[in-house]
Amino acid sequence: MSDQTPKPDAPVIQIDIVSDVMCPWCIVGFKQLEQALGMTGVGAYIRWHPFELNPAMPAEGQNLTEHIAEKYGASAEQSAQNRKHLVDLGQSLGFAFNFGPDSRIVNTFAAHQLLDWAQEHGLQHPLKMALFAAHFQDGKDVSTQEVLLDTAQSVGLDRDAAAQVLESGSHAEETRARQQFWTSRGISGVPSMVFSGKYLLTGAQGAENYAQMLMKVVQEADEAA
Repeated sequence: MSDQTPKPDAPVIQIDIVSDVMCPWCIVGFKQLEQALGMTGVGAYIRWHPFELNPAMPAEGQNLTEHIAEKYGASAEQSAQNRKHLVDLGQSLGFAFNFGPDSRIVNTFAAHQLLDWAQEHGLQHPLKMALFAAHFQDGKDVSTQEVLLDTAQSVGLDRDAAAQVLESGSHAEETRARQQFWTSRGISGVPSMVFSGKYLLTGAQGAENYAQMLMKVVQEADEAA
C-alpha cells in the first residue's frame, strides 16, 4: 500500500509500477503520482515490479557521468544540466537528489530480490522508498549486502531473514521471471505504470496526467457497478 491515506470510503485502484532503484525518473514519477492521489482523494494499492536498466553492470558499478556518456553519448556539461534539472524537480516534489562527482550506477538485482521478498511481508513500498533515499540522497551503494540489510532493517524487516534471502538466492528465479513477464509485454523503459490492470503510462507524466488517469479509472468502475 502506498503511504497515502485516503478517506475510508475512497475508491482504491491497483497501480503496478515497473521500476529500477537506479532510475531517478522512477522516484520523480512516483512523487508526481503521490501528488495526484492527494489531489483526487483516490487510494492506491501499489505493487512495485523489477526492471534492470543495466543488467550487465559489474559488481563495482560505474561512475554516473562516465556511464551516461557511454550509454547516451551525453557530454559532461549535458550530464550536469540533466542533474540540475532533476535536483530542481526533486526539490519541488519533496525529494532531494544529492548528486556528486563520485555518484555511481550499481547493479540492482540483489535489491530487486529483497523487494520481492519484502512484498510477502507487506513492506515492499517502504523498502522501495528507503532504497531510493539510500541511493539518491545518501549516496550509499545499494548493491552491497550491508547497505541492503541496513535498509531492510530500517523499515522493519528482519535483518537475519533478509540476509538469508540474499545469501540463498531464494527469490532470484522469481525476480527474473517477473522481469521477463514485463519485458515480454513490451516494457522497455521505466517508470512504467499500469492502472487497474488496463492502462499504461510510461515515463514521469506529471501530477495532472496521473490525476486524469485516476479519475478515468474511477469513473469506469462507477459506470460498471
